[in-house]
Amino acid sequence: MSADGKLHLGAFMRPVSLHTGAWRHEAAWADANFNFDRLSYLAKRLEAAKFDAFFMADHLAVLNMPIEALRRSQTVTSFEPFTLLSALSVVTDRIGLVATASTTFDEPYHIARRFASLDHLSRGRAGWNIVTTSNPDAALNFGRTEQPDHAERYARAREFYDVVTGLWDSFADDAFARDAASGQFFNPERMHVLNHKGEYLSVRGPLNIARPVQGWPVIVQAGASEPGRQLAAETAEVVFAATPTLAAGKAFYADVKGRAVAAGRSRDDIAILPGAFVVVGDTVDEARAKRAHLDGLVHYESALASLSVALGVDASGFDPDGPLPEIPETNQSKSSRERVIALARNEGLTVRQLAQRLGGYAGLAFVGTPETIADDMQQWLEEEGSDGFNVTFPWQPGGLDAFVDRVVPELQRRGIFRREYEGTTLRDHLGLRRPENRFFPE
Repeated sequence: MSADGKLHLGAFMRPVSLHTGAWRHEAAWADANFNFDRLSYLAKRLEAAKFDAFFMADHLAVLNMPIEALRRSQTVTSFEPFTLLSALSVVTDRIGLVATASTTFDEPYHIARRFASLDHLSRGRAGWNIVTTSNPDAALNFGRTEQPDHAERYARAREFYDVVTGLWDSFADDAFARDAASGQFFNPERMHVLNHKGEYLSVRGPLNIARPVQGWPVIVQAGASEPGRQLAAETAEVVFAATPTLAAGKAFYADVKGRAVAAGRSRDDIAILPGAFVVVGDTVDEARAKRAHLDGLVHYESALASLSVALGVDASGFDPDGPLPEIPETNQSKSSRERVIALARNEGLTVRQLAQRLGGYAGLAFVGTPETIADDMQQWLEEEGSDGFNVTFPWQPGGLDAFVDRVVPELQRRGIFRREYEGTTLRDHLGLRRPENRFFPE
């Protein structure tokens, strides 16, 4: 259970719904993914509900799916996360602002500067979602013909983390005297030159920006694969998990927290937040009908494309009414592939049924009344399946409004979710300590 015994809630907001049919819903803002006024409204509503964070995922390429499916996807156009979150930092005051940035196709100095800037602009609300980027089409946008292999991506990511956090520690908190009388703007003795030379990276430093308000922006990571779990245990402060059942959640929770302790950290240094798709109704049957209606808006072309992306192979040649064939190893996300194969095997799904499930949303879902949804979330919290959830909504704005107006008050009534923010920074919301500067310890 989280250190304070309460749920932590993030909102997955890029795309504004992970459900493929969301933008087609008759009550949806079809342009919400690329409309600042819409996104501002959603961010303000989440902040009023005291959510921990607004999370912007990112892709460095148009998703690699057939054009027949791509033409039906709202993900084809989205804001670049830092630009959007910088703008949202001006219209919000407390909610955390988390952005994805790739360790495969960017440089540590760029990442360190951007997140330090966002942390200062937002007065301590930035979070970095570390990803290694599995989409092979991204390589083609960065002058490469192929993706680095899985193990190399994670080895580079581990070194990348060390460099970025080292750059954030370039200046002591008291380095900038700004002493007009003496003419000294900063104290050179309170500046550290990193001079990193490693297997994958060479970075001199120092970073040309003051240490972030939070010391370091909060480190966020997904950690499903073996190397992903280990990287998360060593580096992450929030882990976005993909655990579809409570049993899977409890196993993941125990594994990652145990690895963190083995790495010399405390269990409370890391929060586990599975993704959760939430549909609210007056009755459970009504909520299920809402989801069935939404699933019905997904074209089979999109469903088949989602299956191909998840497996890392072209599924168009599979027998739609037969079982899933044996799937070869690929260089894409292993954890995603394994989850999909397990889903098909465990439930005996045909290729068509599996594709339709993935074409909508195939992960953990809470579909019911405010009371049943709160029951489920409370059970996950109390049985150590999670420390909270990264919530995704069925469509916008109605899905988010229903959760904020109906589920959040029920969680607050039970005393398992805050009524007010206890602090001003994302670290405050999550109950995380401010990291000590490794070069200028207090």
